[in-house]
Amino acid sequence: MPDVEAHITGTVWKIECKVGDAVEEGDTVVILESMKMEMPVEAEDGGTVAAIRCEEGQAVQEGDVLVVLD
Repeated sequence: MPDVEAHITGTVWKIECKVGDAVEEGDTVVILESMKMEMPVEAEDGGTVAAIRCEEGQAVQEGDVLVVLD
């Protein structure tokens, strides 16, 4: 299963998908906030959202798994 990981350290500002959603490569699945800037996190592969491993307002580190795709 491909994982969508945080590319920066920051806070989860908004989750743009839910379990069961179909996503395409390049779709924004999560928006992170870091240093007052919003940074979209995009799916690197297409698939179906199998799990969301973060919550809005949660602090995340670079490399943390945010979303799991099937």
